[in-house]
Amino acid sequence: MLELNYFKHSHSLVESENIGENTRIWAFSHVCSGAIIGNNCNICDHCYIEKSVVIGNNVTVKCGIYIWEGVIIEDDVFLGPNVVFTNDIRPRSKVYKEPAKTILKKGCSIGANTTLLAGTTIGKFAMTGIGSVVTRNILDHALVYGNPAKQHGWVDELGEKMKKNGNGNWVSSSNKIYVETPSGLKIKE
Repeated sequence: MLELNYFKHSHSLVESENIGENTRIWAFSHVCSGAIIGNNCNICDHCYIEKSVVIGNNVTVKCGIYIWEGVIIEDDVFLGPNVVFTNDIRPRSKVYKEPAKTILKKGCSIGANTTLLAGTTIGKFAMTGIGSVVTRNILDHALVYGNPAKQHGWVDELGEKMKKNGNGNWVSSSNKIYVETPSGLKIKE
């Protein structure tokens, strides 16, 4: 019998062979064949991960999340309980289309019960508040919340709100200086 390099709860169904080391898959979760999950991830109870989903390293998927085909999750992402993904902007029963690509970039955090419109991109280290409805792309380090989600500030890599420090500059809780760019905040060089 093949020894697994990850933890699989006895009440989970794991059909994929692409599960990274030290990943934990808990009870009543279903990982379909073809899904890719990186190292050191935590897939909590009652989750569903469809074929061709890609999940990076060090990702936390809290309880009650269904991740559909077309979703790409980069490293160090946090998904709060009951985040809702979609992959079809105009769904119809028994009409199958190429799934829209939704991308969650490195280090972003998605608050509990956030709903993400298919085809959106969440920027690096961005954060959504609880219950947000995301209908547009989110910039790197942006803090968004509401329905529809709107930007209400910037957060650093620790999720701490940044403070304005001059013309287009922002300072983090660790005193790093960031500058505004078209894609969001970047560390000032």
